[in-house]
Amino acid sequence: MRFRLFFALLIALVLTGAAVGAMAAPDWPQWRGPDRTGVSQEKGLLQEWPAGGPPVVWSITGLGKGYGTVAIQRDHIFVQGTKGKDSVVFCLNRRDGKILWSSALGTNLEQSRGGGPRGTPTVDGERVYILTENGDLACLQTRDSSVVWYRNILRDFKGRNPNWLVSESPLIDGNHVIVTPGGPNASVVALDKMSGKTVWTSKELSDRAAYSSCLVADVQGVRTVLAFTASAAVGLRATDGKLMWRYRPVANRTANVTTPIFRNDKVFFTSAYGTGCALLALKAQGNEVKAEEIYFSRDMQNHHGGVVLVDGYVYGFSSRILTCMDFETGKRVWRARSVGKGSLTCADGRLYLLSENNVVALAEATPEGYREKGRFVIQDEGWPSWAHPVVSGGKLYIRNQGRLTSYNIQAD
Repeated sequence: MRFRLFFALLIALVLTGAAVGAMAAPDWPQWRGPDRTGVSQEKGLLQEWPAGGPPVVWSITGLGKGYGTVAIQRDHIFVQGTKGKDSVVFCLNRRDGKILWSSALGTNLEQSRGGGPRGTPTVDGERVYILTENGDLACLQTRDSSVVWYRNILRDFKGRNPNWLVSESPLIDGNHVIVTPGGPNASVVALDKMSGKTVWTSKELSDRAAYSSCLVADVQGVRTVLAFTASAAVGLRATDGKLMWRYRPVANRTANVTTPIFRNDKVFFTSAYGTGCALLALKAQGNEVKAEEIYFSRDMQNHHGGVVLVDGYVYGFSSRILTCMDFETGKRVWRARSVGKGSLTCADGRLYLLSENNVVALAEATPEGYREKGRFVIQDEGWPSWAHPVVSGGKLYIRNQGRLTSYNIQAD
């Protein structure tokens, strides 16, 4: 009798553990995912979509204006938008999309290409960090939106708002939050993430801010911040902000937007407006890192839709053409018109493509050619659909201005 009771309890515990495991959906806590690559590690997703696209789990409106995408942690989704004249961050229930709380962080700015915030919140434990289109940087408690600290980085570091407004998503590195106010001797700064106090400024770098979000990497033992300013691709020492290298050919004078890709001590930058892309080899020399050009190419001129690296190949929209190129050599492998100019992310061997003209498509991430596996159209909200798609927990999230929709892409 005791053996049977023990066996029943054991089975119950195993089943409970399996259920909890199934419910623990992976997080997407910041811009471009856990490691800022735009590539999800999830498996078991639909490899082809039914006609009309995957089924809708929920769809909400009321997020106001904005181009930023979502950050996801545990049961919560964080996304920026507007309420009247305010620039706001919303906290949503992941299960049904209902708004749990919202917090106004500053004034909503208008712009000829659309008003509202452009960035994505960054979630770090029990805190969320938000940067608005006007340079308001706030740290809030995730549970109730209470303010831990607040600063305006444009005012505090004498930066100037770019033409299309601040578009950066804050980077957390250890105890630091890193942003690019673009001020004199403060192009890039690190703040204490718990208090907001200044830790360092880039004293040797005064480049104005562009629209790109930073990346951080270990280069042969040297922690390095990889940034794209209005004038150059740069590398700074993460401990003190020392400028270690600066590379200008990949920057244009209009808008440098795309977050770089780092792999095996190499970093890839790309920009549009007739410029192109470059792969730089990074090498530590003592406590500094130097950069050397491996190649420069005009075959990838990415505007703001991002690029992803999958199995040695870079995928992204070069202007309006989806392009696949070899990461190591820069050789173009194929081009396809696909959905037109857009943004993308990758999961389970598939590219999730979102065109600025409201078309969502699924395609194989393969150097063998463009192979589409389904598409559908989302509602036109009056402005280009520029927010990047997100894949997390078997769901595809598409934000388009005030509307956010969750689609079920989990295979049976």
